[in-house]
Amino acid sequence: MTDAIGSAARRKLRKGKASDAVAVILSIIPGLGHIYKGHKLAGFLWMAGAIPVGIFVLLAAVASAGFGVGLFFFYLIAVMLHAYAVDDRVVTPREDEGEEY
Repeated sequence: MTDAIGSAARRKLRKGKASDAVAVILSIIPGLGHIYKGHKLAGFLWMAGAIPVGIFVLLAAVASAGFGVGLFFFYLIAVMLHAYAVDDRVVTPREDEGEEY
């Protein structure tokens, strides 16, 4: 019974990995972090979504004397959070194979 409780608690308290941090940094270009983690379709969809968001931000910037430019950061934060939270699809080997000569 305690094992089931322990595994549920582990799922709730997910710790970040190095690939999560790299994906967040790469997401400065929307979608690149998703592609890095192996989610190619999602990455290209985030990239394609940046185009209409950029157009909307430009219109909002013109209408608000430049303050609308800050709206793009909300899109970037959403992309970065999603890239951090999505699981890796890139499979790494479990055992170290050592060096091959």
